[in-house]
Amino acid sequence: MLPETLYKCLENDCIVAIATADVDGHPHLVNTWNKYVMVTKDDELLIPCAGYRKTESNIKSNPYVEITIGSPEVKGKKYLGTGFLLTGTAEFQSEGPLFERMHSVRKFCNRVMVFTPETCKQMV
Repeated sequence: MLPETLYKCLENDCIVAIATADVDGHPHLVNTWNKYVMVTKDDELLIPCAGYRKTESNIKSNPYVEITIGSPEVKGKKYLGTGFLLTGTAEFQSEGPLFERMHSVRKFCNRVMVFTPETCKQMV
């Protein structure tokens, strides 16, 4: 499901934005770096977390998440620079194989956010 261009974006330094909403519908946004994101063979995105307490709280009541990933260094539809909007659901894990996989390379994480994309749209 995930296009090769998205994988190329993850190889470059840039910011990933993660949007959630609380029970009242108020948005909340956090960021990480492209290079911190790992992709499983099932196209799940693994995002290491040390903070993200509000994000985790929001996901417990509403697991719907939107994520943007991009890079100015990867050719887009016409020009240099591209970005993607991914929508799907997420959960937090503090144990198990996905957590262990992330923690083995990102020692700072005490949880991993596991994002399961439903859509992936190239925006630029």
